[in-house]
Parts: sequence; structure tokens; C-alpha cells
Amino acid sequence: MGACMALCSLASCASCLCGSAPCLLCGCCPSSNNSTVTRLVFSFFLLLGTLVSIIMILPGMETQLRKIPGFCQGGSTIPGVENQFNCDVIVGYKSVYRMCFAMACFFFLFSAIMIRVRTSKDPRAAVQNGFWFFKFLILVGITVGAFFIPDGTFHNVWFYFGIVGSFMFILIQLILLIDFAHSWNEVWVRNAEEGNSKCWFFGLLFFTILHYALAFAAVVLFYLYYTKPDGCAEHKVFISLNLIFCVIISVVSILPKVQDASPQSGLLQSSLITLYTMYVTWSAMTNNPNRECNPSLLSLVSNVSSSSQPTPTTAPGTVQWWDAQGIVGLIIFLFCTLYASIRSSSNAQVNRLMQTEEGRDSQVESKVEEDGLRRVVDNEEDGVTYSYSFFHFHLFLASLYIMMTLTNWYKPDTTTQAMASTMPAVWVKICSSWLGLALYLWTLIAPVLLPNRDFS
Repeated sequence: MGACMALCSLASCASCLCGSAPCLLCGCCPSSNNSTVTRLVFSFFLLLGTLVSIIMILPGMETQLRKIPGFCQGGSTIPGVENQFNCDVIVGYKSVYRMCFAMACFFFLFSAIMIRVRTSKDPRAAVQNGFWFFKFLILVGITVGAFFIPDGTFHNVWFYFGIVGSFMFILIQLILLIDFAHSWNEVWVRNAEEGNSKCWFFGLLFFTILHYALAFAAVVLFYLYYTKPDGCAEHKVFISLNLIFCVIISVVSILPKVQDASPQSGLLQSSLITLYTMYVTWSAMTNNPNRECNPSLLSLVSNVSSSSQPTPTTAPGTVQWWDAQGIVGLIIFLFCTLYASIRSSSNAQVNRLMQTEEGRDSQVESKVEEDGLRRVVDNEEDGVTYSYSFFHFHLFLASLYIMMTLTNWYKPDTTTQAMASTMPAVWVKICSSWLGLALYLWTLIAPVLLPNRDFS
């Protein structure tokens, strides 16, 4: 009897793995919509690949990776730099490149397949929302194949893909943060109008001041530790320009004409964007190869100058695996990835940018079956709530961003001394912050400049 019950349970699990998303996770989130659970499962695939990449660069993993045939025999085979790399260091980077290459290929494949899917009645929608076991096998197969790609020019070419993809993903992160701040402000203002207004308005004021205080403190620390009186001119320009731009967007967000055209805009959104801009500025400066302008975190904490007394973390050939900006970047990445999977925004401008439909998720209610459990009905029969293709393209860019973050934006054909620092990374991050601020400024002034268009 026990064996029969076990076989029935196994058959049920197998049908779930080959079936729809709600069936797969109905025990964990029975009242979720079909579209939400699907996005969560794909995001889980991405997070699983990220976890594997993190494990691959942990100290001690290099010995195991060197056992892969042809992967690290006799040291690195990158042309022009043979015998200059410490193989125990470079093998971790090679593993991350290949793992993220596999994830990027997987999501790009689904992005191409899902182009112009309009409703769940499209046969491709069944592939999007089901067959999870086979999709997982495809991801594993691509990953195994990626580890047998010859070195050659693979790392150099994929590095530039990572640069471009990361630039685009930083912009998407900014859009998601704008949407999050908008939804946050909208919910708390509505709660203030319906209940204890003083409490909710105090909360909005507190977090707005907190964001600006942290951003201002960051600017002061940047000038103290990342600039020199007679040098580091680029850093002075980056910090000053971004500070000026953040002041401009903050002032514009509370102008009377902007408030009349977009009542939902305010200082909470601007403060969060200001804080994120300061993070991107800091992240860019930590990629500067000039150690005079880029002291290590350990030297800052211990109040020791990296130029006068080098620490082991700044020694040539040593890579700082877990630097502070990388950890913060991973946290922001996790938040934005999960938020993109569950978001249901009323911001029309952000919905157009992110290719989602306004409020569609909230229009479908779950139903109760005979067993008392809630089952999700298909909420996309009349039209999809998000662009399948764009969602996968977003995860494709996220894979490239993770690759660059975990490898400290390392360029494979540089010398060992510059493994964790490259100037292209500095300019990519700074330019993305400027473009992101310009995009946010446009969301503020567009309703004023184009009053005949609907931006509500």
C-alpha cells in the first residue's frame, strides 16, 4: 500500500513538473496568479545559476574545476598572456563566464521563441507556463556544453557582451526602482488619506530624509577617500556632476507644474533615485585601476593608505572576491529580480517601458476546489499581463550583469595586476547613471511638455 501511494505521489509530482506553473507551486503560493508564478520560477532558475557561479569562485573550488578535461591544463591558454596568470585565480573567472553564458543563451532562446505571444491560447504560452522539468534539462545541457568551449577569443568577445548587457540592465534596475518608489508613495499616501494620516506621512518624510542623508554622507566620503587635492580629476567630475544632477531632479519633482501634471511624483522617488545614483558612482570609482584614487575597503576601515602601506588584498595578482560594492550590487540585483517577477504597477509610463499591462493581475480571483484548496485560474486568456519576450530579455541582461559583477568587471586579456579594475567598466557605469537620471527627468517633465498625451 505504501509503495502504491509513493508511486502515485511520484506520478503527481512528475505531472506537475511537466505541467503548468500553478500546479508546480500550488502548495507554496496557492492564491498566486499563473503569470506571477511563472515569472518566479524563471527567476528561481536565474538565482540558482547565480548561486552556482558564486560557489565556483569560492576559494578551494579551483582544485576541483581543474579536473575538468581541457579546462585548465598547463595554465591559461589566452593568447598573449600565457604564463602570466595564476591559474588558481583565472579558473574561477572562467567558470563564471561559462555559467553565465549558459544562462544568457537559455533566456535569449526563450526571448526569441516568445516574441509576439498575445494570449495564453497561443501554443507557445503552454511552453512558457509549463514543461519545467524539460526546461531545466535544457539549461543543464547548455551549461555542460559551455564548459567545453575552447578558450580562444571566447572570454574577450563575451566580455564586451557583458559590458553592453550590464549597461542596459543598470537602466532596467533604475526603472524598477522608480516604479517601486512610485508604488510605495502611492500606497502610503492612500493609507494616509484613509486612516492615521500623521503616521503615514511621517513614514514618508522619514524615509525621504533617510535616503537624502545617506546620499549626502556618501558624497562626503567620496570626496574624502576617492579624490586627492592634486589628482583624481575624473572622480571629482563624476561626484560633482551626479550631485548636481540629483539636486536638479529633486527640485524638478516638486515644481508646481510637474505636481499638477503628475501628482504621484515627489521627493520619495527622487531621494531613492539619488541614493541609487550615488551607489552607481561609488561602484564606478571602485573599478578605477589607479589605486591612488581607488583605495581598498580594508585600508579605509583600518585608516591605512593603500599607497603608503599596501595590504595583502591590494598585492599584485590578488583578487578581492567579495568587495563591498559587489555585495551591494548583488543585493540590489536580487531585489529588482524578485520585484520584476511579482510587480503589478499602476504607473503607465513604467508599464510601457517594461512591456506590462496595467492592473491585469489583480482582476482574476482564485477559486476553491472540492478539497478546500485554492487553485489559480488562467489570468491571461484575454491577453498576457506582461511581455514574455521582454521578460526573458530582461533575465538575459541580468545574466550578463551577474557575470560582470562576480568577476569585478575583469577583462580577460589584461595583466594580473589589473584583474579587478578596468576603465571601460568605470565609463559604462557612469554613463548608465547619467542616462538613467535623464530617463527619470523625462518621466517628470513629459506630462508637462506633452499635455495632450495620457501619462496617467
